Amino acid sequence: MSPNRLEAFSDGVFAIAITLLVLDIHVPEPMSGTDLAGELGARWPSYVAYAVSFLTIGIIWINHHAMIRRLRAVDHEVLVVNLLLLLFVGLLPFTTHLMATYLKEGEGDHLAAAIYSGSFLAMSIAFATLNWRILFHKTQLAAEAMPEARRRAILTRGVAGLVPYLIATILAIVSAYVTLAICGAVALFYALPMASGSEGRASPA
Repeated sequence: MSPNRLEAFSDGVFAIAITLLVLDIHVPEPMSGTDLAGELGARWPSYVAYAVSFLTIGIIWINHHAMIRRLRAVDHEVLVVNLLLLLFVGLLPFTTHLMATYLKEGEGDHLAAAIYSGSFLAMSIAFATLNWRILFHKTQLAAEAMPEARRRAILTRGVAGLVPYLIATILAIVSAYVTLAICGAVALFYALPMASGSEGRASPA
């Protein structure tokens, strides 16, 4: 199968997931005596969770293109692992809404935070797995030869990106706010040009 077909299908999933994120941000109902500024401010968890998830999905999308561009063809295994990656991408609107809803509730917030960061972690593991298979076990499908040192450097950057999400998931037991802050920091870091380049630096995925 052509990599273009895989990319086209994957792009559709990324686009739907990133669009669904905003649907969970609701406009306050107009009521007499309502303080609109206060109502909007009270919904800050939705805005922050949206921004973190939007940025994360966007970075994954960029890195996914870089990863698939290394292939001249795809086989069954690549398709299956890519589907696993898309499964976790598709979950992000739900986990984002869960996090935004329970962050300030004082009950259920730790579990919601663990599920939120855990979904990033699972997605990152799926991405790193696909990257590993493509770089080291699918060289016969490569569009061009790549030195082993370069392949290892790309994969190492991706695996290193798993650590912050693991820490965030563990620290959800302590504070949901810390978990959200770590996820946000990871997204901001990998949005920087030095950390996310065209050669598919695999984090935060």
